[in-house]
Amino acid sequence: MAQKGGSAGKNKAGGVETTPTPIDLREALEERYLRYALSTITGRALPDVRDGLKPVHRRILYGMHILRLDPGAPFKKCAKIVGDVMGSFHPHGDQAIYDALVRLAQDFSSRYPLVDGQGNFGNVDGDSAAAYRYTEARMTAVSRLLLEGIDEDAIDFTLNYSGEEKEPIVLPSALPNLLANGAQGIAVGMATSIPPHNLSELCDAALYLISHRKGTSDDLLKFVQGPDFPTGGVIVDTKEEIAEAYRTGRGSFRVRSRWQKEELSRGGWVIVVTEIPYGVQKSRLIEKLAELISERKLPLVADVRDESAEDVRIVFEPRTRTIDPQLMMETLFKLSELESRFAMNMNVLVDGVTPRVLSLDEALRHWLDHRRTVLQRRSRHRHAAIVRRIEQLEGMIIVFLNLDEVIRIIREEDDAKGKLKASFKLSEMQVEYILDTRLRSLRKLEEMALRNELASLNKERKEIDELLSDETQQWKVIGWQIRALKKNYGAQTVNGKRRTIFEAAPEAVNLDLAEAMIEREPITLVISKKGWVRALKGHVQDLTSLTFKGDDELGGSFFVQTTSKILVLATNGKAYTLEAAKLPGGRGHGEPIRLYADIDEDATIARVMPHESGASLLLIASDGRGFIVAQDDLLSSTRKGRAALSVESPAQLQVVVPAVGDTVAIVGENRKLLLFPIDEAPRMARGKGVRLQRYKDGGVSDAKTFVLKDGLSWTDSSGRTFTVTKAELKEWIGHRAEAGRLPPRGFPRNNRFIG
Repeated sequence: MAQKGGSAGKNKAGGVETTPTPIDLREALEERYLRYALSTITGRALPDVRDGLKPVHRRILYGMHILRLDPGAPFKKCAKIVGDVMGSFHPHGDQAIYDALVRLAQDFSSRYPLVDGQGNFGNVDGDSAAAYRYTEARMTAVSRLLLEGIDEDAIDFTLNYSGEEKEPIVLPSALPNLLANGAQGIAVGMATSIPPHNLSELCDAALYLISHRKGTSDDLLKFVQGPDFPTGGVIVDTKEEIAEAYRTGRGSFRVRSRWQKEELSRGGWVIVVTEIPYGVQKSRLIEKLAELISERKLPLVADVRDESAEDVRIVFEPRTRTIDPQLMMETLFKLSELESRFAMNMNVLVDGVTPRVLSLDEALRHWLDHRRTVLQRRSRHRHAAIVRRIEQLEGMIIVFLNLDEVIRIIREEDDAKGKLKASFKLSEMQVEYILDTRLRSLRKLEEMALRNELASLNKERKEIDELLSDETQQWKVIGWQIRALKKNYGAQTVNGKRRTIFEAAPEAVNLDLAEAMIEREPITLVISKKGWVRALKGHVQDLTSLTFKGDDELGGSFFVQTTSKILVLATNGKAYTLEAAKLPGGRGHGEPIRLYADIDEDATIARVMPHESGASLLLIASDGRGFIVAQDDLLSSTRKGRAALSVESPAQLQVVVPAVGDTVAIVGENRKLLLFPIDEAPRMARGKGVRLQRYKDGGVSDAKTFVLKDGLSWTDSSGRTFTVTKAELKEWIGHRAEAGRLPPRGFPRNNRFIG
């Protein structure tokens, strides 16, 4: 329980003492914390959806407006601005005000800066601004647009913290500043994070929303591509992810640095980064990169240099010229802030009171509704001024028509004001205006000017009356204002040109740094029948001069690169991966493949072949069971390999052929041939597979895949090729797991497609 002051009484010394009144501590804390939370949410952290400003920013701009710091006016010391704002509107400390002022002036923080700063206002390296006694500032043209009409009753005012002055609740905001400049803030139990956008694209979206009031975020994304950060960069999210973020008001954007490869002399090259992600401090980024290089966490990078002047220029030197630049950048993106995520949470104050997470279309619609309210209020304000002026002019015209009598009354009557009102039926305001008019204005030419002005004002009043009574006309005026805004900040202008670009999301890259350090060279792999392997430099066509150990002989050969991976499939159904760069050279007889892979003693090598990413293989066991597997699923990073086709003794892996074409041809030891669609063979990563051909005795002999319309071909022991057309193969075409029938005449006696 807590205590507070209660009823008062007098003590013995004559003083006043209070009787403590018990209150519930839980209720007291809840009440006070709720009050603090609401104050933080509405008064400090969250921007208003209508002008996109927090109270401190709004007060800074209004304070500069009072000081008449227009874009063409002389600069004033920031100390003067901060002092006036703190003394009149924002009593939360000078440093908080100055920090907000500095951010509004930084072209790397604000997409469209609201303050024009003179002096040191910090930089992208993270250096802070100079003290406010050294810097000067004034408003930009963009901030003037935010204040446009503020003296024409466009918005409501409220008393300041001391009750002595008035401050605006919201600014008229002639541009969608919430989305154009974005906002970030942390309140109690909630936060906001809105990225900046391109103003020209926002204008197009707003114009579409005026003509299609029920337009959705998906409709607006035809115009708004996504965020447009002041520091540029590349967004690599998919269109679907971007659309979902704007549809819900929550999401994130993956932003990468923009880079390019620069060629040097003698075949050398460097990577130059010209734009870094929004919000990343360049000095901290360089420091982190240097640490990674010194700790050998970036083995592909030899050095990093910051050659930035006015623009960003970060230079990376590769360890060797043979490194793939794309792979090197992927390592940098993965380990450093060269790639970062900008979280979006469009949590804003609706009508200055209620915090809500809005979608893109809702945020723009609130701004448009605010612009319509501003237009109506400014029009009514102008209408009232016209009515007053017309009343004055009508009184003056009466004076001109009765000038001599008016002069006589003023000269002779004691109560000239009352006499004028009674004689000519004038109002109080008309009489005051007449009496304050100088004699030099009472000329014939002045009467003509007054009548012309009266006609012009009557015409303008009629137009305003029509505007206020016609919603369609109001939206036309707002559309005209937005088109004028786009003309000044269009894509062809310096400030309106898009800075952030979009690229397709990169595919997942296997960052094999050891492989990246290997110099890419052509080699020829030679495999003997007993499983010995060697790598000859270059692509060697003639292998007749090669010698083998003992009674061993050539088993096969193929061309690869030193960066290639080699697949070894054993009869036990396992797949092993070898790295071509680690295989022995071609000077001797080579080495057994078993030195590089832990192949079971009771298993032999069924097939050795180069790995081809994206390709597939047809695996068949000796009992006729099999399936199709992707080569990528056979890769392994250990010597123990990866299980692929599960076989049970005495069965073993018998056939390994590429899975291409649309038909499988399989022949058994019983010399029965069967053709069936390749789609009937399942695609699996591992398992027993399914029966591909049925046998009474024996098992599979050979198989191949081909395109049926091209016919089935085989090669005999003499090297001659035979082809049977599709029409001639009709009686062998069936379905998986059938027995088949004897092959066509001329099929090799060894039951193999390659003799």
